[in-house]
Amino acid sequence: MYDIIFISYQEPNADKNYSLLKEKFPFVKRVHGIKGIHKAHIQAAKKSLTNMLWIVDGDAVVLDNFNFEYKVSKYDLDCVHVWQSKNPLNDLVYGYGGIKLFPKDMTINMDVTKADMTTSISKKFKAMQDISNITEFNTGEFETWKSAFRECAKLASKTIDRQNEEETNERLKVWTTVANGKFSEYALRGARAGMEFGLSNKSDISLINNFDWLREKFDD
Repeated sequence: MYDIIFISYQEPNADKNYSLLKEKFPFVKRVHGIKGIHKAHIQAAKKSLTNMLWIVDGDAVVLDNFNFEYKVSKYDLDCVHVWQSKNPLNDLVYGYGGIKLFPKDMTINMDVTKADMTTSISKKFKAMQDISNITEFNTGEFETWKSAFRECAKLASKTIDRQNEEETNERLKVWTTVANGKFSEYALRGARAGMEFGLSNKSDISLINNFDWLREKFDD
């Protein structure tokens, strides 16, 4: 099996999610507390002893039937694979927050200036059809707002490489109009603020990866 790396920063549910994952897969490794999404993933790749590595986010609740047994063909060793995830507030199912399988060397040498890291590591990208997890990002007011803001800023700015514009617009519409459950109000606020930010020609989209800036914007 490829190495499984669990990446966490300040997610309130990260320890719980890591413990649940480790019960099923005792060899899972963890990268925790590294500031900057790109840096955290580079560190994860350096920690891997296999040429491909699984990435599980700190807010991911991995489904029981997901087994990490997928094997990449020799023709796809330079390809990013992303499984689908379910959004607990609006029921969208797509790659947002899903489990990923990255090429080790390409991850170490990624372009750190890209706002959407996952789709820019390689020119080859595979959207896998199975659902791998629930992205339980609605764990607090700021956490919920931040996640919605970041995703909708990316969707609105069309910064995601090789995106389908019709799908992107539909997802943005759902994010900004539908939310049911814990901290749903903050999901809608974050989504709408992120959309506004992403649509502005004056916005520096790279700021969505600066969590200190996001915290200041949320407090404002």
